[in-house]
Amino acid sequence: MTSLRYRLPLIVPLFAPLLVLIMAAGCSGSPWNDPYPAAEAGSNTLYTSFAERPKHLDPVQSYAENEFAFIANIYQPPLQYHYLKRPYELIPFGAEVVPKPVYLDAAGRRLQDHAPAERVAFSEYVIAVKKGVLYQPHPALAVDEAGKPRYHALSVADLRGIDTLGDFKHTGTRELVAADYVHQIKRLAHPRLHSPILQLMTEYVVGLKELAGDLAKSAAGLPEHAFIDLAPYQLSGVRVIDRHTYAVRVRGKYPQFAYWLAMPFFAPVPPEADRFYGQPGLTQKNITLDWYPVGTGPYMLTVNNPNRQMVLERNPNYRGETYPVEGEPGDAERGLLQDAGKPLPFINRVVFSLEKEQIPYWNKFLQGYYDASGIASDTFDQAVQFSGQGDVTLSEDMAKRGISLQTSLATSVFYLGFNMLDPLVGDQGDEPMREKARKLRLAVSMAIDQEEFISIFRNGRGVPSHGPVPPGIFGYRDADAAGINPYVYEWREGEARRKSIDQAKQLLAEAGYPNGRDAKSGQPLLLHLDTTSSGADSKARLDWYINQFAKLGIQLVIRATDFNRLQDKLRRGTAQLFFMGWNADYPDPENFLFLFHGPQSRAKTQGENASNYSNPEFDRLFERMKHMPNGAERQAIIDRMIALLRHDAPWVWSFFPKDYTLHHGWVHNRKPNQIANNSLKYQRLEPALRAQQRRAWNAPVLWPLALVAIVLGLGAWPAVSAYRRRERLTAVSGERA
Repeated sequence: MTSLRYRLPLIVPLFAPLLVLIMAAGCSGSPWNDPYPAAEAGSNTLYTSFAERPKHLDPVQSYAENEFAFIANIYQPPLQYHYLKRPYELIPFGAEVVPKPVYLDAAGRRLQDHAPAERVAFSEYVIAVKKGVLYQPHPALAVDEAGKPRYHALSVADLRGIDTLGDFKHTGTRELVAADYVHQIKRLAHPRLHSPILQLMTEYVVGLKELAGDLAKSAAGLPEHAFIDLAPYQLSGVRVIDRHTYAVRVRGKYPQFAYWLAMPFFAPVPPEADRFYGQPGLTQKNITLDWYPVGTGPYMLTVNNPNRQMVLERNPNYRGETYPVEGEPGDAERGLLQDAGKPLPFINRVVFSLEKEQIPYWNKFLQGYYDASGIASDTFDQAVQFSGQGDVTLSEDMAKRGISLQTSLATSVFYLGFNMLDPLVGDQGDEPMREKARKLRLAVSMAIDQEEFISIFRNGRGVPSHGPVPPGIFGYRDADAAGINPYVYEWREGEARRKSIDQAKQLLAEAGYPNGRDAKSGQPLLLHLDTTSSGADSKARLDWYINQFAKLGIQLVIRATDFNRLQDKLRRGTAQLFFMGWNADYPDPENFLFLFHGPQSRAKTQGENASNYSNPEFDRLFERMKHMPNGAERQAIIDRMIALLRHDAPWVWSFFPKDYTLHHGWVHNRKPNQIANNSLKYQRLEPALRAQQRRAWNAPVLWPLALVAIVLGLGAWPAVSAYRRRERLTAVSGERA
């Protein structure tokens, strides 16, 4: 018999790698496919994703949802929204209390709180800042032993070896003061920051327009990246009262200003940050406030690599805020008050990984590597099912995994806009021409089947809109017999039904285009749609729109463009039709109805009225409505305004989206909040349960390894046998010798 020691030299090299893998599978605490470092296993870290690089992280510039996902958790405006209560309620954040406006007449005399809007020349908000609030650790706030800034006079030599903010050895902090809030309001007027709300705020904040003019003159003679010290410039409507109190004076009666105080535009920025980042050499290294924020909020940005990963970590200096102790009915039963009164935030670290493709993102969620997920159209049936009564429920597989589903109506609206300055579809020319264009717009509105679009392209996740104000915002009317858009729908058999295509064709003929052709020239009617949509999914949607117009005989020409070119066309008023959406900045109908306010025309004043709609009666009603408290009188005015919009049809009223989100059972305190963006601090994790589930869901399948081992063994056996024969022959020869 051949000794085992003769077999080992061949067998061990063949099977050693497989043995190592099998042993590792049994001993490792992390699954083989874990995309995160082993050191993070079991850590109090939330894992999520982002699909597009945030363009701005400077709170004076940022105005996009994907940017707010970061800065709303870094900065601390005076106010915020209660996490649990509905309707949405403003509560203090950086301020001690929600400020109540003081009304003044033109002479500066105080008026009664119920003074009519026409008597109010100014509203003054006096804001008391919380004491003891500290900034995150940051080099801009670092001081030496003498108390002088360490990094405010950097030389070329000092910047050698400095490539990121983390390369600075020292950091510092200081207390938040009222002057920091005032400094940020001044930054709105900075000529090189191009704040998207500057024009709107110059209409309200006293002195802001004059400050913008002064700063523009000063900047004209300076190099491109030269630092502009805002301290010497005066802003007449904003003043520091004492170390922890400041006042903002706005024109007229503008109750919506309180909502703006909950947005990052009015969050504090220390002047030291501008001085630090304004030094020569740092901008060239991309070390700017737009890349490295500095705030007093619960988190700070520690990794900014938008091509791979962005990381928020707990601000070690943040303290004093606790989880809400009350909510709306049902919150306690849903477990949303179990952490009442506990210090925030609960999560130490949030990792955002770049995911451009939906399928890899979805698979990682199912494996437990993302803690929450939306639902894309191509994974909808895998996640959700409908009961016999039409209720939305989780699929059996999702329920077995302990995944929870949350649905909510977004405070958003999507629409197809007409450019009212366009000579064909707009409100131009004499009365007969304007009426023809109006009927054309209505015919198109009737022909585009929004219910079908929602069913095909959104899996039913949407509600057809009958006006611009979404559910959850005061002024919204249910689409019942009295609340439907009567120009597009009829109330039949207890429900709203879209008017027939024959009725739309009749209206188109009255507009001068029977069967989609010009009655005079006989030429087919061509309409042009500018869109940034691209890709296979977008092609299907655009083909669907082409078919909707074709039902009327209208030829829809798609003009593909990029976002910047589309914005340029809208600014110049040269687009004919365009897709657009609007998310609520704050929960007030004014934030939607101002999209039709004539003085805010995009082409004429660079405002948010992208359709360039203008109706004198609507504008008069808007000026009345925007100052009023919610109530029957305000509702009646809103009803009249929406009736005008339905008649004039500057938009094809499309839909209000429904949001569907999923989260794993180890994530707690999640509640949809369509207005607030700073919800990370309220969420809580069970990292041990997550680690356990990840191991269970990603257990290695070892039978293929065993199969490979058998195949290798069978393949190696002839060589082993031959080797044994040679050894025997050698041994026999040796003995004979």
